[in-house]
Amino acid sequence: MSTKSKPKAKPQTASRVLETVYETAADLERLGFIDKRKMQKLDALSMEPIAPYDSAQIRALREKHHLSQTVMASVLNTSASTVRKWEIGEKNPSGPSLKLLNLLDRKGLEVLL
Repeated sequence: MSTKSKPKAKPQTASRVLETVYETAADLERLGFIDKRKMQKLDALSMEPIAPYDSAQIRALREKHHLSQTVMASVLNTSASTVRKWEIGEKNPSGPSLKLLNLLDRKGLEVLL
């Protein structure tokens, strides 16, 4: 019994070469020459970087979801002082915090709770 995986959505890439490499890898996975784990690594490497959020965007996002700085910090697993520093432009979110802000922005609060 063969299991067929449904075709994955191609990541958005800036280069036709990268797009071709991705399509080839997807075909190789479908044929069993590349395992799922390696394909997941390729998926992660093919992702577009997340654009930075400035202080005004962070404040607007927090207010859009009717969150206090303390509650937003809890949702993002950071401190209230960090959220405060982001909002006054003293620090910039990066790494997991930036990814969580992006998820909050794109998908809403329910995804993070």
